[in-house]
Amino acid sequence: MEYIAQESPKAGDTVVVGMSGGVDSTLTAWLLKQKGCNVIGVTMSVWDGKLPEIKGDKPIHESCYGPGEEENIEECKKFCLSQGIEYHVIDVKDAYQKEVLEYFKSEYRSGRTPNPCIRCNRFIKFGALLAGIKKLNIEYDYFCTGHYAKIVRPDTGLFGTETRPFMIAGAVDSTKDQTYFLYRIPSEVLEKVRFPLASLKKSQVFELAEQAGLEAASREESQDFIGPEYFDAIFSDKPGIPGDIIDLDGHVLGKHRGIEHYTIGQRKGLGIALSYPAYVQAIDAQKNLVVLAPAEALYSDALIADDFVWPGNIEPPDTFEALVKIRLASRPVPVTVERYIPDENDTEKYTGTPWKITFHEKQKAVAPGQSAVLYKDGIIRGGGIIAKACRIPVSAGRPAEGRSTQNAANGALAEGRT
Repeated sequence: MEYIAQESPKAGDTVVVGMSGGVDSTLTAWLLKQKGCNVIGVTMSVWDGKLPEIKGDKPIHESCYGPGEEENIEECKKFCLSQGIEYHVIDVKDAYQKEVLEYFKSEYRSGRTPNPCIRCNRFIKFGALLAGIKKLNIEYDYFCTGHYAKIVRPDTGLFGTETRPFMIAGAVDSTKDQTYFLYRIPSEVLEKVRFPLASLKKSQVFELAEQAGLEAASREESQDFIGPEYFDAIFSDKPGIPGDIIDLDGHVLGKHRGIEHYTIGQRKGLGIALSYPAYVQAIDAQKNLVVLAPAEALYSDALIADDFVWPGNIEPPDTFEALVKIRLASRPVPVTVERYIPDENDTEKYTGTPWKITFHEKQKAVAPGQSAVLYKDGIIRGGGIIAKACRIPVSAGRPAEGRSTQNAANGALAEGRT
C-alpha cells in the first residue's frame, strides 16, 4: 500500500494557525504568510488562575497550563500585528478543566499514568478550539499547527474497504516526532489539518526564525503541560491518602503520601533506602499500595489495551504485525496485535474491544494509562490506552543482593493490577 502526502496550503487559501507563542507555531504562521495565504492566528486560553501563585528565586517552568499564558498571548498579538495577521483568543477553560485537568487527577488517583497532551490534542486543540473558531464564523481552507507530523492518505481502501482515511505519518525530523501525541484525532478532522513543518528539521526551524527576526526564536520551549511547581497544587482539592510501600514479598518498606505521586518505573523520590536499585513496579488503587521491585521485575512480554481508535474507524479484521510505542520517549518495537478475549479470571473493566499486543522483545515499565500507538510503514494504524501489563514472572527465591520475588506479590496484589 502506498500513502499519498496531502497538498499543502497554497497562495490565496485561508489558513487558521493555532499559536502558542513558541517558535514552531510562530514560524508556521510566518511561512504561510510569506507563501501568500490569508493567515488567521488563534490561541486557546486555558489558564483560569485558580492555582496559587508560586513565589521564589527560581523562574517558573514554561508549560502549556500556567500563569505564563498572558505573556504568550501578548507575544502572539505583537507578532500578528507586525505581520498584518488577524488574531483571536478563544476561551476553552471549561473544556480544558473537564477533559484535561480532571482526567489527569482522576487517572493518577486510580493508580494509572495519564498522558494529558494526548487528551488535550483530541478534545481541546483539535476539538474545543475548532468549535470556538466555528462560533466566530471563521471560514477556512486549512487548520495548521507547528507539530512535527504529516497528513497522508492510502492509495487504496483499508482492509478491503473503499475507505481511504486521512492518516498521520512521521515528519522529516524523527527526533522531534509528535505523532504519538496526535493519534486520537479523528480522520474527519484531519481532512483540513496540515503541519507545514513536516519537511523541516528543528535546527532549520530555528535558523529560519532567526533569519526572519522572529522573537520566538529565542524563547525557551515548554516541555510539560504543567510546571512541576504546580503539581501538588493541582491535587490540593482532595488530600492524598497515605498508605504502605511494599516489596514483592509483601513486606512493608515505608509509607507513601498518596498514590497520585507515583508512576510505574519511577526510581527517584521514593524515600526508601534498599540494598538494591528499586523501582515502582505496581500501584494498587484498591488497596492503596505502592509496590517496589528490582529492575528485572518491571519487564513485560505483552500488554492489554482498550479504548482503541482506528483511522476512519475501520477496525482491523484479524491479527496483524506492527510497531508500537508505549510512551513518547520509547522507540517503536515490533509486536503482534490480536483481539483479546478476557477469561473468568480477568476482572478488568474494558472500554470497547480490548486488544493484546505481544512484544517480540520484552519491554520495561509498561504503564497502565499510557497509550500504545501502532505504526506500520511509518504511518499510525491505530492506538489505545494500556489497561494492564502482562509481566514476566521473576524466579522464586531471594538473590544474595536482596532482590525480592514476584511470587509473594501475587497475594499482596490479588485484586489489583499486576
